[in-house]
Amino acid sequence: MNAHIWKRGDLRLLLVGLILVLAWGGIGYRLFGLQGAQAVTYAEYGFGQRIKERSITALRGTIYDRDGVELAMTINGYNVVVDPMLLEDPARAALVLAPFSPKSYEDLLTEFVEGRESGRRYAEVAMRVDAGVRDAIKAALNDAGVVGVFYQDQPLRVYPAGSVAAQVIGLTRFDDNSGIEGLERTFNSELEGRAGTIIMEVDPTGRAIPQGEIRIEPAVAGGDIVTTIDREIQFAAEQALRRAVLLTNAIGGSIVVLLADTGEILAMASWPGLDLNNRSEVAPAVLRNRSVADVYEPGSTLKAITIAAAIEEGVVTSKTLIDTPSAVTVGEFEYEDHGSNPEQMTVEDILLRSSNVGTIEIQKRLGNELHYKYLTAFGLGQPSGIDVASEQHGTLDPTAIWTQTSGSSIAIGYAVGATSLQMAAVYATIANDGIWTEPYLVRRIIRPDGRTIETYPRSRRVISSATASEMRRLLGRVVESDGGTGRRARMSDYTSGGKTGTTQKFDVEAGAYSDDTIASFIGIAPLDDPRIVVIVVLDSPTGFHPDGADLSLGGASAAPVFAEVAQNALHQLGVAPDRD
Repeated sequence: MNAHIWKRGDLRLLLVGLILVLAWGGIGYRLFGLQGAQAVTYAEYGFGQRIKERSITALRGTIYDRDGVELAMTINGYNVVVDPMLLEDPARAALVLAPFSPKSYEDLLTEFVEGRESGRRYAEVAMRVDAGVRDAIKAALNDAGVVGVFYQDQPLRVYPAGSVAAQVIGLTRFDDNSGIEGLERTFNSELEGRAGTIIMEVDPTGRAIPQGEIRIEPAVAGGDIVTTIDREIQFAAEQALRRAVLLTNAIGGSIVVLLADTGEILAMASWPGLDLNNRSEVAPAVLRNRSVADVYEPGSTLKAITIAAAIEEGVVTSKTLIDTPSAVTVGEFEYEDHGSNPEQMTVEDILLRSSNVGTIEIQKRLGNELHYKYLTAFGLGQPSGIDVASEQHGTLDPTAIWTQTSGSSIAIGYAVGATSLQMAAVYATIANDGIWTEPYLVRRIIRPDGRTIETYPRSRRVISSATASEMRRLLGRVVESDGGTGRRARMSDYTSGGKTGTTQKFDVEAGAYSDDTIASFIGIAPLDDPRIVVIVVLDSPTGFHPDGADLSLGGASAAPVFAEVAQNALHQLGVAPDRD
């Protein structure tokens, strides 16, 4: 038998064959894995590479005033972007686009040049511009022969009334249109709606495959908000407040106009103001809604609660004589009256002359526990329930921690903190026959499906209708009598009643009261059939009237503003004049 002798060439051939067998075996194993065991996984992976998902922005709901006039709405807007690789002359493009962009010419040019060098195909010029700006850009580009500029659809939030009710409405975040202040924030979940999606198959270039799969989940628009604001009354209140701040050199102020019987807020003005369409003016201090965010010691305007509670409890009547020395000492503190008063006054004269000493004597007869009961019943020390996220609760300590002077100080409006809105609600209780009603800003929410959510404010009786009627008579004397501290609040067409307030501001750093004041006036009109309550608060007014009146006092600075705002509001509401 002949033996086979292996040659070197045979070994090489065998080795190559073995390598080929192993290679084909590996390929077969890999194919089995791809087409068999892992077929489903890789099919899904391949499908995922062909699928493109795009979000559909939901149309944000509209905010209306009480008459259906738009205060905030969403319109079609555009993002202006550039493909640097398509620019023939980056310098010319930057020169044409710079006037329409928040970026400078130099910054745009640098971005365009660097984009060309790096192959980047996207550069932002201006975001969220309206159709007018877009058309102006198109015209400028056509005149200059510049190409490579594109316009992406982008919803744009606009405020047709500009600065009117700016702090009430608030605004949305620039990048995603979500609410960050005011009603835009408080009702963001109702206004923003639900985004939709488009899912489609695309080819490697990103173009839709004609016969490919496509799925659309439509966006759901946001709901609409109908507020209680009357745009005309709001505008007039803002203008009156602006003039008052300028006249008195105050650092700020607020005005609230409230429907006495329903709690609806017709106007809520703050100064300094801003135009919501101009983002360069937006700052936290300017966005603050002072009517609900600023807590102050209300001063003599709070005397109405002390006297109403004492009359309601039967410890005094309006004709009760009270000893009114020039000063009274409580504990280690001495309280004084401004100016000279008789040694005895009736309760109604104590309110008329705004006597601190007389009010303190009435509070002593009432007692701390009953006093606290009525303070809380009138809404102090607790949120009013207003539908604004930034509302402050104010400050009112429980009687368990009151000091020897707490009752006396609170009786005349110190040692307690309140907002303008809370104090407006106090006087609305007197105007509304003794029933406190929760103030509110939103009348209804209209859902996308047509369902409507109405506002039904809470209410409670605080004092009897007889006590409320008597308090309106006493407040009327403060305005309508020549000797009243609120006589500058008198209107030409309507009767009114109200109370002045002046408190020294507490300097936290110094730990003492400063010479600066908070000057205020709260009034009810018309007096016999109250329709509205108006509060005016000025922060640190200074100077003097031509007749010598000190503008740091509420009777000189805030009372005339009440007359202007209240008369305008009553005319706007169609209330017939009641003054002979």
